[in-house]
Amino acid sequence: MHSFKELIAQFNQYFDQQKFPEQPATLYNSASHILNMGGKRIRPVLCLMGNELFNELNPDAFEAGTAVELFHNFTLLHDDIMDKAPLRRGKPTAHTVYGESAAILAGDVMLINVYEHLNKVNAGYKQKIISVFNRAAIEVCEGQQMDMDFESLDPEAVQYDDYVNMIGLKTSVLLAASLQMGSIIGGAGDGNQQHLYAFGKNVGIAFQIQDDYLDAFGDPEKFGKQQGGDILVNKKTFLLLKAFELCNPAEKEQLKKLLTSSPDDKVNKVLDVFSSCKVDKWAEKEKERFTQLAFNNLDEIAVLSARKEPLKELANFLLERQQ
Repeated sequence: MHSFKELIAQFNQYFDQQKFPEQPATLYNSASHILNMGGKRIRPVLCLMGNELFNELNPDAFEAGTAVELFHNFTLLHDDIMDKAPLRRGKPTAHTVYGESAAILAGDVMLINVYEHLNKVNAGYKQKIISVFNRAAIEVCEGQQMDMDFESLDPEAVQYDDYVNMIGLKTSVLLAASLQMGSIIGGAGDGNQQHLYAFGKNVGIAFQIQDDYLDAFGDPEKFGKQQGGDILVNKKTFLLLKAFELCNPAEKEQLKKLLTSSPDDKVNKVLDVFSSCKVDKWAEKEKERFTQLAFNNLDEIAVLSARKEPLKELANFLLERQQ
């Protein structure tokens, strides 16, 4: 068994060897551009961990992990175009460097490469692996569309459960599918696969709640981002949506005014409202609720407890972080 940090090192060594052709340079440099920005590589490592939970590490898990990481970066590349984002991870986005047309084509070629890697896995479970991946890929697109649809709605018109569903699709299902794909490679039965999938999905939702909380209430020196960045752009977050449920009429009215204006102290004023209606305390409890659901799912998996420790370690690392 390996720790998740050891598996990240192993995967990075493997993934860094994957290269696109040199020509046409604009196309492949655009694809390489986003991959060279780095990232945590959490999703492919979950493939490895899902495999190792049930069996010795199989080279097929690295192929599946590579496919997942390519797909994830494909979505980021196209998201940046849709969002007209100038920066990602503090660096210029691919479409600002190489142009939108090249970035779109780069995303397309990355998606095709996903299936090149999935087609390399053992024929005995290849069809199941591709089926799990395809379902997750479709749901990620559905979640992205729901997120964009929500942006045009008044916060009070977005139901909390619908928002949780959107986050589950946009963010969590790929984490969950990565674990399930690894478990298929490791020989897990259907029941264990579903428990592991549910674990990944609930961890993903808890992670997003934590991310929203840190953006508002985290120490910017530790979090590495401007405090209240989501507030400044009126982003719908767990905190904002719940605030409209918990706040009194006067506080709701103040929030509405702040969403349609940009005073210099906007972040502080919104945070004051959040604190007044105790949405920060709610977020901590809600994150804990989804975390507990995830660990309950993990407990249901029929393997020795010692084999689950790396997954517990990773979940705690993700959900207890301050950055």
